Amino acid sequence: MRKLALAAAIFAATVSASNAEAIRVGMSGGYFPFTFVKQDKLQGFEVDFIDAVVKETGDEVEYVTMSFSGLVGALESGRIDTIANQITITPEREAKFAFSQPYVIDGAQVVVKKGNEGEITGPESLKGRSVAVNLGSNFEQLLRELPYADEIDIKTYESNLEQDTALGRVDAFVMDRVSASQVIKETPLPLALAGQPFSEIRNALPFRNDDESKALRDRVDAAITTLKENGTLTEISQKWFGTDITQ
Repeated sequence: MRKLALAAAIFAATVSASNAEAIRVGMSGGYFPFTFVKQDKLQGFEVDFIDAVVKETGDEVEYVTMSFSGLVGALESGRIDTIANQITITPEREAKFAFSQPYVIDGAQVVVKKGNEGEITGPESLKGRSVAVNLGSNFEQLLRELPYADEIDIKTYESNLEQDTALGRVDAFVMDRVSASQVIKETPLPLALAGQPFSEIRNALPFRNDDESKALRDRVDAAITTLKENGTLTEISQKWFGTDITQ
């Protein structure tokens, strides 16, 4: 009888494990320090954040890496369930997706070749200059919303924004201030922040706008609330940035 009970318990555990839901999370793996690959290991703030979320929800996680420009299409087509790659909440995106609560509060930052920060002092001095942004990011839209956008030569890049700016192939690039600060800290390239951030950015996890996806969003959102309240999210932020960028 005890053998039967033990077998039943093992079977139940096996069924439970096999039925565990895997949340497919898309990320580029190329946006240091949020998501990047080092020594063949995917890591970064976003990875630690999602690992903490699924620990709370009881789900498993499957990380799916691809170019940043392909992430939204993958979400729309159902190949992934959400994107953890500093996705900014915008009115256009809110019309298409169901967002979690924000888990990073940041700002758009102009970065230039070191020595040029006295000449380019922020977005107002980008007129007549070439400016690189990541393809598919919200920074292109932020630049196009500036009143003098038609005077800025906006170039979209898959990568090498930092290198081309340091080499003078473009005059500046724009990304979030936190990432820009970390890039400058970690890279040997001669780069510098130019002025102060020019727009508040609220980053969150997008989900498809159907009942099943919104139920997953609600489960994840509850986990994010717990991580904020128990200090875990702050600890993850302190680990990667030395400050709390989560609120």
